[in-house]
Amino acid sequence: MYRIVADEADFIVIDKSAGVHFHSQDGQAGVMAQLEADLGVKLFSVHRLDTLTSGLLLFAKHAVAAAMFTQMFTAHQIQKYYVALATGKPKKKQGAVVGDMAKARRSMHKLLRSKDNPAITQFFSQSVDPGLRLYLLKPLTGKTHQIRVALASLGVPILGDALYGGEPAQRGYLHAYSVNFVYNNQQFEYFCQPTQGESFTTDNTIKQLQTWANPEKLAWPKQK
Repeated sequence: MYRIVADEADFIVIDKSAGVHFHSQDGQAGVMAQLEADLGVKLFSVHRLDTLTSGLLLFAKHAVAAAMFTQMFTAHQIQKYYVALATGKPKKKQGAVVGDMAKARRSMHKLLRSKDNPAITQFFSQSVDPGLRLYLLKPLTGKTHQIRVALASLGVPILGDALYGGEPAQRGYLHAYSVNFVYNNQQFEYFCQPTQGESFTTDNTIKQLQTWANPEKLAWPKQK
C-alpha cells in the first residue's frame, strides 16, 4: 500500500501506491489507517491523494504539527509537483490552465470559464512515445480533482482515468512526484519517481523525468 520515504520528528512522508484508498472503505483499511496500524501511532491528515494517484503523501504526528501544515497548505506555502501520462494531442503543449471549478455528475468536477476563485495549474509536456505525452504539473491551488480536470480540459484526460474519459490502462497515470516546503525554519524537499505502471517505466519516460529532476528550478510558464 505504501513505502516510507521519510520519518521526521513531527511528520512522516510516504509513497502511496496507485489504486489505494486514502480513507478506509468497505471494511478495508485505507492507507492512513494501515500506516497507523503498522507503526502503532496516531497520525493527522493534512492533505490527501485520490485513489488512482500514487506518490508523495504527508501525515503529521501530532495536533500542533497538523495545524501548522494545514495553515501552510491553505496559504499555498507547500509546493507539490505531479507527473502524468495521457494519449492524444493537447490543445497546448505547455502553459497554464486557469478557471473556477464546480461539481458535475458522477463525482466529477468541471472547469468553468469564470475566474472568481480559480484553480491554477502550470504545466510542461513532452512526447515520450508515439501518441503518448508526459506532463509535469505544478498546481498553485489545491482544488479537488484539479489536475485531472485540467488535463481533461486540454482534451487529454489522464491515461487510465476512467472517470474523466482517459484510455483504459492498468492504473491511473498520475503521480505526486515532488514536494517542498519550509517547516520550523528548515527546508524540506522530497522526490519520488513513479515505479508502478509499464508506461511510467519506459526508457523514454525515465529519461524525460531526469530532465525534470529539479522542477522548482524550471522556468515555469506564466499564468494567463
